[in-house]
Amino acid sequence: MMRLTFLFVLAIIFSSCSQEKDMLPYEPSIDMILDPGSSTTIPNEIPGPHLNESGVYNYLALGDSYTIGASVERAESFPIQLKDRLEQGLKLKVNTEIIAVTGWRTDNLLDVVNRGTKLPSYDLVTLLIGVNNQYQGKPFRTYTKEFPQLLERAIALAYGNPKNVVVISIPDYSFTPFGEGRNTDKITKEIDEYNSFAEATALQNGVPFINITDITRNGLSNPELVAGDGLHPSKEAYKRFVDELYPVVLPIFE
Repeated sequence: MMRLTFLFVLAIIFSSCSQEKDMLPYEPSIDMILDPGSSTTIPNEIPGPHLNESGVYNYLALGDSYTIGASVERAESFPIQLKDRLEQGLKLKVNTEIIAVTGWRTDNLLDVVNRGTKLPSYDLVTLLIGVNNQYQGKPFRTYTKEFPQLLERAIALAYGNPKNVVVISIPDYSFTPFGEGRNTDKITKEIDEYNSFAEATALQNGVPFINITDITRNGLSNPELVAGDGLHPSKEAYKRFVDELYPVVLPIFE
């Protein structure tokens, strides 16, 4: 009889421990979070960036001359203006890494990104690329092949979270002194095609898309939007880019 009682007590204890184990909260391993190539889906309730409790966030800006801010000071480029606005408005620190070179096409950027970045993951990634594909007369099919690959890499670098990536539309350089005298109708039409594809690809992947092209199409009527080289956006134009970007990226940092 005592043996049966003893076995009954053991059964109760085992059942209690089993139930407690089942109720433990889900805790992902650090390998799953930091490995951008992992095929494991990160649950929506555990966004990667907010695992960083140091108050320091990491921002990666991918692109070409429009990202580095050709013909303006580095502090006047849109990535640095965005960084400054976030730091001043939210009282936090944003480390900014820019991977961009004047003249880069999608293949140039893809090659460098595939070779590796300084960090395995970033809290925010912006992607603005394609104008040199158009300007250099490369086949549009090249862009339609390589842009999705770049977007896939950008998402992987953003902890696998598409909401922490922003695709930015391509500026229209036909509305600048540099563009005058060229086939401006053709340029605008092709820029629209590139942007339409980029927007559709971004939205299909759950990535926000920001249209700054309309800002640059005021370049001839409002010369203060064009830098001294007569081609690239000015500090004021980049500020207007940030006006569009800031409310979209703000939730990542709050």
